[in-house]
Amino acid sequence: MHFSGTADYVATGDLAIAVNAAIRLERPLLVKGEPGTGKTELAVQVARSLGLPLLEWSVKSTTRAQQGLYEYDAVSRLRDSQLGDARVHDISNYIRRGKLWQAFAAEERVVLLIDEIDKADIEFPNDLLQELDRMEFHVYETGETVRARKRPIVIITSNNEKDLPDAFLRRCFFHYIRFPDAETLARIVDVHFPGIKPELVRAALTRFFEVRETPGLKKKPSTSEVLDWLKLLVAEDLAPADLQASPRDALPRLHGALLKNEQDVHLFERLAFMARRNG
Repeated sequence: MHFSGTADYVATGDLAIAVNAAIRLERPLLVKGEPGTGKTELAVQVARSLGLPLLEWSVKSTTRAQQGLYEYDAVSRLRDSQLGDARVHDISNYIRRGKLWQAFAAEERVVLLIDEIDKADIEFPNDLLQELDRMEFHVYETGETVRARKRPIVIITSNNEKDLPDAFLRRCFFHYIRFPDAETLARIVDVHFPGIKPELVRAALTRFFEVRETPGLKKKPSTSEVLDWLKLLVAEDLAPADLQASPRDALPRLHGALLKNEQDVHLFERLAFMARRNG
């Protein structure tokens, strides 16, 4: 199995190397990077490129590691026992399979995405150490051991909101998706907007990087946000000249697609005020 990107996803050389190395090592691929740089989409495109099913486990602040294995629905069993349901005699009727169990039980190899693992409690990664390492776990209620029929390709994403345990990191192959340079970003734009006017792309990316590199910016706009912005520019049929910054108005056109908090909007308004004051 070899991943090199798809028609819908521009994978840089180092990213493709990381994916293929994780597959060969049979270790989870831990992907970090700014929000909006395509970490989640990577798993979708790896599955598409290799022709494998995709299972997605979206982690939240309340997610427990046990939920990825299975959950025992004791409340339903108690209710059924009160109703005289014969199903209560088989406890397996009340075991709900999690995403890891589904991946382990799959007849063919799958891609398992554990998305935004850093949202959960700090103990969450530690609670999955043995299961991801040995590709098996024990179901205490039924006494069975679940082993992976085909070792899944595991892709784990993190927005770096909190540090992950060293023991967990040791078991992963790590890759940080750097923000794309202008050339790579232009290739990404071409994938999403085939046939777009090159002059508009050049003007938009020049303006975008000016915004992104503005000192004091609280949240830098991401790849997904520049794509949203370009979609609006095309829909409004704006010309490259419409995107040029002027001292009177430092905010970019349709800036709501790029600037996502009032502090950054006020920053550009102050820059415009200072530019006008200085003549």
